[in-house]
Amino acid sequence: MAGPLRLLELDARSFERRLASDPLVILPVGALEAHGPHLPLGADQIQAEATALAVAERLDALVAPTLAFGSAPAAGRFPGTVSLPPSALAAHTRAVLGEFARMGVRRLLVLSGHADRGHMAALREAAQTTMESTPAIRIAVLSDYDFVYELRGRSAPADDGHAGLLETARLLALAPALVGATRPAGTLHRSPFLPGAATPAEWPESVIGDPGPATAELGRRVQEHVLARIEETVRGILPP
Repeated sequence: MAGPLRLLELDARSFERRLASDPLVILPVGALEAHGPHLPLGADQIQAEATALAVAERLDALVAPTLAFGSAPAAGRFPGTVSLPPSALAAHTRAVLGEFARMGVRRLLVLSGHADRGHMAALREAAQTTMESTPAIRIAVLSDYDFVYELRGRSAPADDGHAGLLETARLLALAPALVGATRPAGTLHRSPFLPGAATPAEWPESVIGDPGPATAELGRRVQEHVLARIEETVRGILPP
């Protein structure tokens, strides 16, 4: 069906007509978070929005306005990071999903560009509560990094991570003007089993991996892998 993909661009009656065809609605979720000295604070939002629009084209879906702030405690001490408590993120997301349920949306994909465990748990909690209160609705919750990191050990080192090779490559493909030339490698020297954020000695810069070799060509390959995997997943679990 031709027409705008963004809900922001639809008028109320056009949206009402689209509802009759049981459209998939994609809710992108970002975070404002430090990504080293070479990537923008909004890297997660940029990736989520670009991915949501590309998936919407493949699945004839609609894209809701992005939830721009997430829970990012690991990078909380770095300049520019805004980290919501998971409870606040869950409550806000639940309210948004509830409104879509109220108006008759029955298929929703919550697509996060940020993959922090507490952040994702909050989104899943909101989706579960919404489905319990509206049994007719179906909601999938995933991060594009569920699929990006399938390429670790193949297209990138197995320990690649935040603002590393794969993420930097994606940004070079999606928003090259926002990627800086100074790309320091970084390592997180802290066990994932320890609670709390890393100290400056354990994580001196908000980078995990070596972004230096990243290229736009690698980023395009990574993004195509992500799009194919999301399309496959959504067709399997959220069919019309």
